[in-house]
Amino acid sequence: MFVADLDTALPIYEGIVGAPTDLRFSFEQTEIAAVGDFLLIAGSPEHIDRYRSTVGPVIVDDLDQLITQLTASEAAVTGGPFTSETGRFAYLRHPDGTDVEYVEWSPQVRTRVLG
Repeated sequence: MFVADLDTALPIYEGIVGAPTDLRFSFEQTEIAAVGDFLLIAGSPEHIDRYRSTVGPVIVDDLDQLITQLTASEAAVTGGPFTSETGRFAYLRHPDGTDVEYVEWSPQVRTRVLG
């Protein structure tokens, strides 16, 4: 979800989830926070607009395996794989034109979020 300001938005989502923010970090020129099943992205329009048409993030167990599987089905890697605070991620464009962000969480993030 795209929000104008994380400091304003986080209390609302923490109230909905009934738990504190799981993760909060900067990525490129945006701020990102995870609260339960919500991923919040904040930043100026010129920095977040390019993410608005992307589906995801979709969390996967094995990013490399997924990339192999999808590229065999004519999907194209449009970015990555990259490493971030949450683990490894990549952007793929499916044959139907859908852009999807896939993330393989690091063991630390997996434990923190899933318990």
